[in-house]
Amino acid sequence: MIEAVDAWRTLALQPDGKLENCPVRGVLDKVGDKWSMLIVLTLSGGKLRFNELRRQIPDISQKMLTQTLRELQRDGLVARHVHPTVPPSVDYELTELGASLLVPFGHLVSWAEASIGAIARSRAQFDARSQSGVAGTM
Repeated sequence: MIEAVDAWRTLALQPDGKLENCPVRGVLDKVGDKWSMLIVLTLSGGKLRFNELRRQIPDISQKMLTQTLRELQRDGLVARHVHPTVPPSVDYELTELGASLLVPFGHLVSWAEASIGAIARSRAQFDARSQSGVAGTM
């Protein structure tokens, strides 16, 4: 695990030493955005049509679902299939690359589940200190 972090640090600081030029930053930004991983997780069960996806993620707008699906397609994580029916039907599914994301994401979910109690306690302590005007500084 430490080796992966060290490799990322080396990659992130190449060639000009600026983090904003890190080649994997765009990928990590996509994985960390609000909707992408919800869509990937939803598609992990198999092909779904647009409206089925929208029903399974009810708080996403049609515009945001369309935009995020296009970005996931562009990244090669999701495949879009148009069927020649009247009207045309479209379904989405994970590509092999998209499915490969489920394993590392599963580790992150496991970490979150194991850590949620400690995080909740830390938040409560921080909030209590903030309300009393004693919040720590970094």
